[in-house]
Amino acid sequence: MAYSALITAGTAVASTAVAQQSPSEQSIAPLDLYNQASRAGLPFLHSVASGDPLPDSVILWTRVTPDRDSLPGSGLGPDVTVRWDIATDTGFGDIVGTGTAVATAEHDHTVHIDVTGLAPDSIYYYRFIVLDGEHRGATSPIGRTKTAPAYDSSPDSITFATASCANWECGYFSAYRDMAQRGYAGELDLVVFLGDYIYEYATGEYAGKSGISRPHHPQWEITTLEDYRIRYGTYRTDPFLQAAHASTPWVVTWDDHETANNSYATGAENHTDNPAEGIWGTRRDNAQRAYFEWLPVRVTMDSPEKHIYRSFQYGDLMELTMMDLRSYRDAETDAANFANPERTMLGSEQFRWLKNVLETSSAEWNVLGNSVMLSPMKIFTIEGNREANAALNFVDQRTTGMAVNSDQWDGYAADRDRLLELLSKTTSKTFVVTGDIHSEWANSVIWDDKEIGAEMVCTSISAPNVDEILTTYLGSYHPENNSTSLLVEDTITGANPWVKHLDFDAHGYCIARLTRDQVVMDYVRVADVETNNAATNIAVSKTWRPGEGFVQ
Repeated sequence: MAYSALITAGTAVASTAVAQQSPSEQSIAPLDLYNQASRAGLPFLHSVASGDPLPDSVILWTRVTPDRDSLPGSGLGPDVTVRWDIATDTGFGDIVGTGTAVATAEHDHTVHIDVTGLAPDSIYYYRFIVLDGEHRGATSPIGRTKTAPAYDSSPDSITFATASCANWECGYFSAYRDMAQRGYAGELDLVVFLGDYIYEYATGEYAGKSGISRPHHPQWEITTLEDYRIRYGTYRTDPFLQAAHASTPWVVTWDDHETANNSYATGAENHTDNPAEGIWGTRRDNAQRAYFEWLPVRVTMDSPEKHIYRSFQYGDLMELTMMDLRSYRDAETDAANFANPERTMLGSEQFRWLKNVLETSSAEWNVLGNSVMLSPMKIFTIEGNREANAALNFVDQRTTGMAVNSDQWDGYAADRDRLLELLSKTTSKTFVVTGDIHSEWANSVIWDDKEIGAEMVCTSISAPNVDEILTTYLGSYHPENNSTSLLVEDTITGANPWVKHLDFDAHGYCIARLTRDQVVMDYVRVADVETNNAATNIAVSKTWRPGEGFVQ
């Protein structure tokens, strides 16, 4: 299916959802409200996706909605058999793989297919067809995917998008539209999503500059398996997110908001063991189960934790290592304990695995998929400036998702030292891609007073940043690049000389172009996240070369 056709179809679904939400309906049960908004698009209301590409295989995903009662989180609906096809052409004249699968209520009617026997570094098209029930013969939108290069190949370049922090209520997903356009145009080999795919908050608890752009469901803070499934189902009705998934394979990891704010191995800042929120272990398991159901990811079963950390080799050019920085970490602490050698971010099992990957990799680049900022950050107050100090305090306290210091690697300094020492001894070049902090950064990675790599941080798809925070917390409108935001940026870059680029007011995503000698990161910005289908542009481009540092 052409990109324009997919967008048109998806917009019809999303528009129905928005148009039929009103204040009077907020008291209606979320499932009933979702029912009202789901008259179009059955049985493939949530489109298709692909992910975790290898040279000979890729995960294909869809969700089948058998009827209007069998919506996400309902636990209702009959089993539905679907056929999947994968071909080298959009007309499916050259089908190279086919099979069947059963969508069941037990797995929220989601389907995961691990297709094997594919050719490396090749573009494929895929679809699902319903074989029984009310919608027999219905065909899904056509997805586009791409396998990784052969392990023994030598690609000249790899181009991938990085993204994080998409908050439904804070704004629209125009960044995903731009990403999809580039994917369909063949400009992207993959998308690397670095966490906060959804947000767990109650309606209105974490909104944008002008309040709620569009209400999510359920309206309360999500804690149960039903809740998480409904929230994912809401997000995946967005036409631009659907298009981004359908255009390009994704490699994902989670951060905290897929479960609860500032989460760690045994709890979270936004969780209290009580009858309302339940037991942490149960909530975490609910969240992770919904995540594995709704994202095109392989579940690694050789660990008791069914871990999400994993790596992807793109010939001899890139080893992409996706880390899990939530499931094993210790709870946050104060600055006096940041350097405690017994504190861990990675956990012993994951660190052993990571050490083996980095030490045995023969790739030109080790690329680390990193959900929270690796580089250190110092924050100082600005005497006599109430607004700037309010912004700095917000950044420092990481109260609504802009995790800095104790929630980032700063709070786990000994584990960071172990990782940086390991990276300093590898022969591969180091490139760290990061999300979480709702702002653009380009940092030199320093170990033992030497630059050993680069870290480039993408801003949020839509979650609030400093100009929105200032507007919300100080009660006066602050446009982008206002004087206070600029002062805060100058203050932070002045105190942290390894920071080579910083913008606190942007929304969007990034595009990394990796070659043998350098990496170029384009920072794509959305003009206004509170406007649907807003314009986008490449606002800044940063180039890093080993031995030279940032040259642009």
